[in-house]
Amino acid sequence: MPLETPSVRVRSADLTGPDGASVSRLVEAYLIQTELEKATRTGETGTIARLPERYRREVEDPACAYEGATVYLAELGDAPIGVVVVQRSPTTCEIKRVWVDPSARGLRVGSALMDAALEGGELPVRLTVWEWREDAIRLYRRRGFVPVPSWEQRPGLVCMELARQG
Repeated sequence: MPLETPSVRVRSADLTGPDGASVSRLVEAYLIQTELEKATRTGETGTIARLPERYRREVEDPACAYEGATVYLAELGDAPIGVVVVQRSPTTCEIKRVWVDPSARGLRVGSALMDAALEGGELPVRLTVWEWREDAIRLYRRRGFVPVPSWEQRPGLVCMELARQG
C-alpha cells in the first residue's frame, strides 16, 4: 500500500487577524534558530535569552514589520507549519524568512512556499541564505537561483538571484 503524503496548503496570510500570531511564532522560531546557528559557528556557547532588538518588531508586530510585503503561510490541516515573506520594489522581489517547522520537514513545504513566492512575477528575485544552510541552497538552486556578487556586509551570507525573462 503506498504511503499517503499529507496535503500542504499555502495561502496569503492576514496579518491583522489570527494569522498574525502564527506568523509571529514561525518567524520567531526562524530567528532563534538562525541566532543559535550563528553562535555555534562563531564558537559562542549558551542559549539565546532574547532576540536582538533589530528583530523584535517582526515578532511583536508582523503586520507593521511586513507592511507592503506579501506573507505566505503554509498549513498542514489547520496547523500553520511554514512561512515566507516576499517584499517587492519597482525593480526586484526579495524573498525573506523562509521557514518550515522542523516537524514538517520532508513534506515539500519549502517547495510549496517557494512556488507561492515565485508565482506570477516577472521581476528578478533575490534572496540571502547562510552558507551553512545547504538544504535551503539546494532548494533555491533547483528553482534556478544562482549566486551573485554580495550586496550584504555580513560574512557567511550567500546572495542569490533568479533572473526572469519578461
